[in-house]
Amino acid sequence: MTSLPVIIALLATAAYASTFWYLLIHLLQKIPPHKLVTLVLLSLGLILHASVLFPALITPAGINYNIFNLISLTCWLMLAFSFLFSTYRPILGLNLLATPVACVGLLISVIWHGPFVSLSQGGLWLDVHIFLSLAAYCVLWMASIQAILLWAQNRELKQKTDKRIWVALLPPLQTMEKLLFDMIALGFGLLTLALSFGIFTIDSFFAQHLAHKTVFSILSWLVFGALLIGHWRLGWRGQRAISFTLWGFGLLLVGFIGSKLVLELILHIPA
Repeated sequence: MTSLPVIIALLATAAYASTFWYLLIHLLQKIPPHKLVTLVLLSLGLILHASVLFPALITPAGINYNIFNLISLTCWLMLAFSFLFSTYRPILGLNLLATPVACVGLLISVIWHGPFVSLSQGGLWLDVHIFLSLAAYCVLWMASIQAILLWAQNRELKQKTDKRIWVALLPPLQTMEKLLFDMIALGFGLLTLALSFGIFTIDSFFAQHLAHKTVFSILSWLVFGALLIGHWRLGWRGQRAISFTLWGFGLLLVGFIGSKLVLELILHIPA
């Protein structure tokens, strides 16, 4: 007998697939998609996805941090943020990238089931810190992808070639640049909150192996903060904004993934 979460997941997949094909057909026909139709389809997929994700994530025994739940949550957050930006920026076509990602994340969590993973120490502060950190990483990861797309657009415009693939496919350069700074501002705010709440989770700074993660996270926070100040006060944009964005996200990656690999694979210390 098919369980209710599987049925809901299939309905969410249908909503995501409908959104993807609706946007793709309009892109191929070079017709702007209808904003209300797109947002309704997106919101339906997000709601159905959430109704499968959050009962599996938030359980009576505590929050289940297994890898499949985290993948599903990460993909859901990326589409949720893309939905948010689409409500006030003319970037509906960019959901062609975010929708399949969300769908894959959902299906992974439904098909595979990992063991229950709970963090016994830290309580509410740690849960809030983890959620804010994950949200910040998602937005800043999206910003790094946005920076790469912006670089591709800039490159085609400077080359002045006849075949401008990225210029033709993506929203106007000015819109893409505004979206980049929207993402950075939101990601910077979430990272600020994550670092602030993280203070309440520290018992022993070095014993918990937090020094490396904290240092690189703060360096990343400084890079993004400097970029925002430079943009608002000095008009920084273009290649400088792209470079700062990629450097800032690179520091986050080194702080989280890089240090985790060193601790667990080389030093054999749980991170």
